[in-house]
Amino acid sequence: MTTSTAHRETTSGETTSGETADEGGDSPEPAGPSGLPGTLARLGQGLRTVGSRSYWTTPRLVRGLTALSLATLIGLGATATTVLGGVRDGTDTIGHRAAPQATRAADLYFALSDMDAQAANLLLVGADPDYATLRKQTLDTYEQRRAQADDDLQQAAEAASADPAGQRAVQLVLGKLGSYEVLVARAQLLEEQAKAPAGQPSSAALDAYRQATDLLRQQLLPAADQVTAANQATVDRVYGEQRDAMGSGWWWVFAVGLLALAALVGLQRALFVRYHRVFNPALAAVTLLTGIVMAAGLYLVGRADDHLVTAKSDAYDSVIALSRARAVAYDMNADESRYLTDPTRATTYAQAYLDQSQAIVHLDGVTLASYDDRLQEAVTRYRSNHGKVPFGGYLGSELNNLTFAGERDAAERVLGAFQDYQLTDHKIRDLRDEGKLKDAITLNTGLAKGQSNYEFEQLSTAMGDTITINRQAMETAVAETDSDLDGTTAALAGGALAVALGLVALGVRPRLREYR
Repeated sequence: MTTSTAHRETTSGETTSGETADEGGDSPEPAGPSGLPGTLARLGQGLRTVGSRSYWTTPRLVRGLTALSLATLIGLGATATTVLGGVRDGTDTIGHRAAPQATRAADLYFALSDMDAQAANLLLVGADPDYATLRKQTLDTYEQRRAQADDDLQQAAEAASADPAGQRAVQLVLGKLGSYEVLVARAQLLEEQAKAPAGQPSSAALDAYRQATDLLRQQLLPAADQVTAANQATVDRVYGEQRDAMGSGWWWVFAVGLLALAALVGLQRALFVRYHRVFNPALAAVTLLTGIVMAAGLYLVGRADDHLVTAKSDAYDSVIALSRARAVAYDMNADESRYLTDPTRATTYAQAYLDQSQAIVHLDGVTLASYDDRLQEAVTRYRSNHGKVPFGGYLGSELNNLTFAGERDAAERVLGAFQDYQLTDHKIRDLRDEGKLKDAITLNTGLAKGQSNYEFEQLSTAMGDTITINRQAMETAVAETDSDLDGTTAALAGGALAVALGLVALGVRPRLREYR
């Protein structure tokens, strides 16, 4: 459909030739008000001229609205790119770097703790032939944990390259781990030479082990925990920043998108009024495309926010709580063996065992003697009312953050296994108090059902299963964000912007050509 120049609007004193004259140049500029500097006078006159109705001839109006439409479309593309790019960077920091680093540091703590538990067990079983098989298994486990600690430490060192505090902690572990291993090797050698009976290590071997375990507990484990805490702080900080950024980013996309739509509607209205055209297919298409792009951008931001909440609050918080609980549990298990190995420090190790138990399931006002009964009361109350968790600690945090299918059953298996392990530990202490040291050692180191290491393995496995549920959920949420914001999405967004800009030009070009 074409439009003749006769269809152009006329206003009082305005003609086609007049419009052409307006396009050709500016009218002479009157002198500025007396006393004002020339620059301010010219600026004021220019603003009055641009603000007058007569200035906005049809070509100027169409060109101005076209420029505004193009600018807002580019602005929408830039805003969406910035917001979604920030979302992806934040998710990458949490999902691919900080969160795995924190759990790896917790694994380092676990490996170090179990190394020391195995070292204590080696002194505990001594040269007693009844424990020959167990001694070999203990040595093998010690070597496995040492290799695991070396691997975790190497990865932690790589991950801490940009974190001065983390670097210092890793360097401390690197520097002291060799000294610890030397002391453990010396304790083992002295024990083999002494051929001491079970539960009665030589004073020289015990002294070497004391130096080793003190080094581990006072320097290595706190440093490993510092690495975990540093990475966890990074996750918390980035998470808070990203939630704030996505909240404001959503509104920025919404506001710029509305401005782009308003500019396009204004341009179409101007063409309708000035050219008496009801419909401009190109501009209608770009308006629809802009609405789709804006809606898609808002959807992606909202979806990314949901994924971030799932990955961090629902999954990662449980992963780190359970990872630290498992690490502390291995230190607790080591305290149980230390308690039997070193009678002189038995009271100290018993208190350390209680402290570790409290870190996992915290109960107010308990002693080691009353812990089992109070734990039973708390478990009974919890099972009668899942809506209220009557204890704190890492396991309390997990039971207050149940989200995923199968997670409750897995977490409750952890609780049951923890309770069984505590009951077995109580029996070990009773046997020792009754003077039945070898029976206590057998119960402590045995792998049969009802013995301590068996019950502890059930606890560790249940913790691992619950961690796996949450870790898989975290990885799925991160992967879905990566998929939503991958190169295909960026290419589609760039293509949509190019098409939109082209459609705007296509829609207004025929109209402006009439004024040439």
